[in-house]
Amino acid sequence: MRFLLYNIRYGTGHGTKYHLPLPFTGFFKHTGNTLEQITAFIRSVNPDVIGLIEVDSGSYRSGRSCQAKAIARNLDHFHVVESKYGDNSLANRIPVLNKQSNALLTCHPIKSSHFHYFNEGIKRLVIEVELEDVCIFIVHLSLKFKHRQQQLEHLHRILSHSTKPVIVAGDFNTFGGDRELQLFMAASRLRNANLTSQPSHPSHAPKRHLDFILHSPELTASNFSIPDIRLSDHAPLLCDFKVP
Repeated sequence: MRFLLYNIRYGTGHGTKYHLPLPFTGFFKHTGNTLEQITAFIRSVNPDVIGLIEVDSGSYRSGRSCQAKAIARNLDHFHVVESKYGDNSLANRIPVLNKQSNALLTCHPIKSSHFHYFNEGIKRLVIEVELEDVCIFIVHLSLKFKHRQQQLEHLHRILSHSTKPVIVAGDFNTFGGDRELQLFMAASRLRNANLTSQPSHPSHAPKRHLDFILHSPELTASNFSIPDIRLSDHAPLLCDFKVP
């Protein structure tokens, strides 16, 4: 099973043009051309499961269409997508922000899916998708260290209910490096597919290890790589799994 994790920054692009004519102007620009390039890249690596962070699910930027749905249709995949913010969050009542989502796409039939929400932070969503032999969890953790630690504690409790091997992937925003995850990984018995802690952010000159693919010891990870793709501020993570 080939797994791809990619924070696509809502398809708003990366590089000098993103900050013209003013810093972060790209956040408000239309995303069609970049999304086509992202879709072409995803197709080229032929993943079975795709975790997408920072997906536009229907704002003016994406022409009121859901990027995850568009990519899934292009690849003939199943998909689930949901806003990163809880129903009672202020962000969920603000245009554009309320269409900022995460998603999971897969060519395998989805047995079940659930959306969990952390109690802390602004970005609270945990996507849980059950496939035939594995459960996959997609997260985007808080920018604040204290909230991240509280979210990891909550995530450990969620994982404890799984009866299948798990893959936990996402943008963990670990500005302190992978040592922030050591207690969580030990308690959850998870392993890091990125054995050499290769950085993935920023994509043009990676130096931060923010994105992770973690997995149960029952799963064998191989061929881990971070392709040199610069369509977002994050580079994608790619890994093959042998599923028992």
